[in-house]
Amino acid sequence: MSTVPGRLAVVTGASSGIGAATARALAGDGFRVVCAARRTDRVEALAAEIGGVAVTCDVTSPESVAALAAAVGPRLDVLVNNAGGAFGADRVEAASLPDWERMYEVNVLGVARVTQALLPALRAASAALIVNLGSTAGTTAYAGGAGYTAAKHGLHALSQTMRLELNGEPIRVTEIAPGMVRTDEFALVRFGGDQARADAVYADVDSPLTAEDVAEAVRWVASLPRHMNVDDLVLRPVAQATQHQLHRGPLFVE
Repeated sequence: MSTVPGRLAVVTGASSGIGAATARALAGDGFRVVCAARRTDRVEALAAEIGGVAVTCDVTSPESVAALAAAVGPRLDVLVNNAGGAFGADRVEAASLPDWERMYEVNVLGVARVTQALLPALRAASAALIVNLGSTAGTTAYAGGAGYTAAKHGLHALSQTMRLELNGEPIRVTEIAPGMVRTDEFALVRFGGDQARADAVYADVDSPLTAEDVAEAVRWVASLPRHMNVDDLVLRPVAQATQHQLHRGPLFVE
């Protein structure tokens, strides 16, 4: 897809982590990228770096998403629904239900809201692609993760339903589900800024995935022939066999 000049991509949650890395990867493949996120200074700096367009956008706000659609214009080739997040890791009996509401709002309703707003522009392209950034938490439960896993299960169901409903149109729908990815902010946000708890998640894990690893998967999917759809793509570090089995200790000998 990216060999055709003038292709346009939108990446939500582009101010850091996987979103920023994805914007860079798509720009490197020739896309003009609309970098959308809440933090204006960060998306403006990223857009200036890659020759893209910065749009301040909160996916939980209908007005903000409408403004994104207006900035994108009449035609769009690739939509990467990356904005998301986890808040808290409490057991169900002690969980903060407002945190659960926030997770559902951004991980599920935000994706639906952005997709609704940009679907007319995707339909105007000769062949389009929607990539939803899910998680291995979208198919597996784990103690302390009910709010996040419920939200990502919801996104997984949403992705599958979108693929069914768009069947017959030249629009591909891919869900990319990473396992452990070490970024600057994900775990820190989840634990309310507690750096020690965030660091403990990755302690002694040899080579967790990086934002750039996930971005490369998005770039690859976007580069495939228009008749070829990748329904679901699961990514894990070698150290993580499943959500429940993680090796801590050295793996690779230099």
